[in-house]
Amino acid sequence: HVQLVESGGGSVQAGGSLSLSCAPSGYTRTRYCMGWFRQAPGKEREGVAADNAFGSTTYADSVKGRFTISKDNAKPILNLQMRNLKPEDSGMYYCAAGHCAGPSCTCSISLYDYDDWGQQGTQVTVS
Repeated sequence: HVQLVESGGGSVQAGGSLSLSCAPSGYTRTRYCMGWFRQAPGKEREGVAADNAFGSTTYADSVKGRFTISKDNAKPILNLQMRNLKPEDSGMYYCAAGHCAGPSCTCSISLYDYDDWGQQGTQVTVS
């Protein structure tokens, strides 16, 4: 049984920083993607960043240069470091795990490529 537990959200002023973490358990795949997604009230869930744990990352254009995704395979924990936060970054952030594509294990930030989701999410509020 796969479980993904998010933590680390909070409230900050614009320009501030936050770090999110996701602790997966029960995952048996050796090649997979992990990603962060967010959903603001009244809006669809959107992809933020993805990591294939082999050094390849993918970011939404809106967060490039400000967010950094990383995965500590030894623990394992997926992190999202967010800097220079903007009010439009506000929302519930979810961690997800899914399949990768091709021999290079390319990860997308499309919701449809992810099978397992954190249930609770973690709230990020930027004012």
